[in-house]
Amino acid sequence: MFYVYIIYSKTFDVYYKGFSENIPQRLLYHNENKSRYTSNKGPWELVYSKVFNTKREALIEELRLKKLNRKSLEALIQDQQ
Repeated sequence: MFYVYIIYSKTFDVYYKGFSENIPQRLLYHNENKSRYTSNKGPWELVYSKVFNTKREALIEELRLKKLNRKSLEALIQDQQ
């Protein structure tokens, strides 16, 4: 399975969109400052995820999410809850 996810940092009030095959491991990676963009901006919390059967589908969705503005992202997150 392949996942698209959104994590949020309350400290910096910023969202990060990504792709992974293992969300818990990837979230740990972000919170341990091992990712260039998210380094020293945590703590990060998972606020959205969606599963896909193929890597291609997940990467297409990740690209779509990265193009969304903040208002659209927050609406998407709210709809999932």
